[in-house]
Amino acid sequence: MSEYRPVAERVKDFNPVEIAPGALALEPELKRCQDCGVPFCHAMGCPLYNVIPEINVEALNGRYESAFARLVETAPFPEFTARVCPALCEGACVQGLNEAPVPARLVEWLVSEKGFAEGWLAPYVPPRRLDFSVAVVGSGPAGLAAAFYLNRAGARVRVWEKDAKPGGFLRYGIPDFKLDKGVIDRRIKLMEAEGVIFDANVAVGEDVSARLLGKRHDAVILAVGSRVKRDLPLPGRDLTGIFFATDYLSAQNRVIGGEIDALPPGLSAKGQEVIVVGGGDTGSDCVGTAFRQGARRVTQLEILPKPPRERAPDNPWPQWPRIARSSTSHEEGCERRFSVESLEFSPREDASGAVGALKIREVAWVSEGGRPRPVPVPGSEAVLPAQKILLALGFTGPDFGTLAPTGGGRPDKEGRFGPPGFYVAGDAATGPSLVVKAIADGLRVARTVLKDRAELALRASA
Repeated sequence: MSEYRPVAERVKDFNPVEIAPGALALEPELKRCQDCGVPFCHAMGCPLYNVIPEINVEALNGRYESAFARLVETAPFPEFTARVCPALCEGACVQGLNEAPVPARLVEWLVSEKGFAEGWLAPYVPPRRLDFSVAVVGSGPAGLAAAFYLNRAGARVRVWEKDAKPGGFLRYGIPDFKLDKGVIDRRIKLMEAEGVIFDANVAVGEDVSARLLGKRHDAVILAVGSRVKRDLPLPGRDLTGIFFATDYLSAQNRVIGGEIDALPPGLSAKGQEVIVVGGGDTGSDCVGTAFRQGARRVTQLEILPKPPRERAPDNPWPQWPRIARSSTSHEEGCERRFSVESLEFSPREDASGAVGALKIREVAWVSEGGRPRPVPVPGSEAVLPAQKILLALGFTGPDFGTLAPTGGGRPDKEGRFGPPGFYVAGDAATGPSLVVKAIADGLRVARTVLKDRAELALRASA
């Protein structure tokens, strides 16, 4: 159902790959949605509990302003999720039992863009401000969601961001060909008009302490993400030309955003053979970025087996279908290999200290009455040439580092963290996850902050 720019055209730039959906193309899909008996999409699928059938029926009847109003009741940033969400709702679509699910993500995109174009999303400034201030540390999806909710409730909100511009992983971790950064800038401008203050280029814990924020504000929300990168400590790891995926993606995004004039040394893939270790979305983003930089060949490795084409018996509807998928980046010419483990980084023959190859071997996944585990396949070793290797192995958790004065430990079920008045939200609390889930968690923690504030006020007045 999605429409994309031709491969030969899109690999020449970093402009968005996906073409915005049109109302006429989606009309048959909106009609299919109305044939559903008991919708599971908004409860079993969507972390934000978007009322998808109601939104769709309004759009089907041309009442887009009403559809937009229903969408933003639960989704603070539909323009983000419409572009980068894997659409968990579609995995729980009733129509998806027998045919393709209704493309709810595309409907969200259409409706949200109509909202911006028609001016239905005018800045909302609370009519009354509370005597209550909140510092949000981190401006990724969770931090933005918490700031959005608390500001609209009347709190005075200040967002602190260590990088040059707000957006967190949305800005620095997702390529422009998937999420144009003008979409983020548009939202930040709107939030500023509503009263949210953004302080960029300030590293909390270094430039200003978390303890000081706690003294200056009634609440502090740490939404710093889960950014401790998982490494691959193999022989040869000290060779040059081996980079973490997010460092690689961030550098390219900073060039496009005008923060730096050129890529740092070694980060261009032009004319090179590139290996991406890790089969997730970030690895896929590295593939697309490498092609746009002019890579000669790109190979993506995954230690897990290739998922099945259809749901396995232990993955019934309405669970998210764990099936084989290809991204737009994969379709640009990437070779993908599954059930492969890395063994050793090999140097080039010129004694330059740079990586020249990756030694690998195939594995077979066996289950002997317990959890499946990889077993080496004898004689399957191979050496893949590469002048650049990108490690897209995910993250191990948050790095609170100099934020330790908050008291550390684990947050409770409602997001409280450390001494009174401190909270943690998003990936920093849950571990690495999806943008839509980070947004949902930011909203959840914002509600906890308001709840605690109200209870404190009641006790004070008793």
